[in-house]
Amino acid sequence: MIRNLAHIAFAALIGVLSASPDALAAGTPLFGSKEVRSKDLAPFTKWTGALERYFDERTLLEAPCEKTEFNRCHLRQWKDFLGLLEGKSRMVQLAAVNRYMNDKTYIIDPVNWGMKDYWATPFQFFDKEGDCEDYAIAKFMSLRALGFDNDDMRIVVLQDLNLRIPHAVLVVFVGKRTLVLDNQFKQVVPQAIIRHYKPIYSLNEEYWWLHR
Repeated sequence: MIRNLAHIAFAALIGVLSASPDALAAGTPLFGSKEVRSKDLAPFTKWTGALERYFDERTLLEAPCEKTEFNRCHLRQWKDFLGLLEGKSRMVQLAAVNRYMNDKTYIIDPVNWGMKDYWATPFQFFDKEGDCEDYAIAKFMSLRALGFDNDDMRIVVLQDLNLRIPHAVLVVFVGKRTLVLDNQFKQVVPQAIIRHYKPIYSLNEEYWWLHR
């Protein structure tokens, strides 16, 4: 589960307020919020660390299948799944990726990783499963592999106002539609029907957004 949201948001806010005007821009508002965009991902080390590990782990293609941890044969299963979706419509791809990842078991970070908060790569998620941001990251990277543009997706860290806990989802922009891929929902749902989420920040590979 994502923790220390207030600390992260405060540190990130300082970065936004100190950024030059050219580094700030309006984004696509999520869940009725007002947002400010920044290119400085430095405060989000868990996300940037997950990205770095993800690209490094492509060396798994050379690893033997006999390894007990996630190996190239597991990677091939993921690649084969994505291969079945090539050429399909965006909506078919979204639904399939959401369903595929949501079949994984939810495991909190203290049990899974022995720490309060850890953002796993897709490969680590397939090996050990994970919590809400791990589902979102695996969906993000799967859709990127299928050709979705970075600008059309965001991992959103938010507060679930019903459960009163922090949460993370993937939001995807398809045409004029804003769609949510959530490990709590079996189906891909329009953002407009969700009333109980209050976004704190969102990010992709290039930018992050502060929501107010």
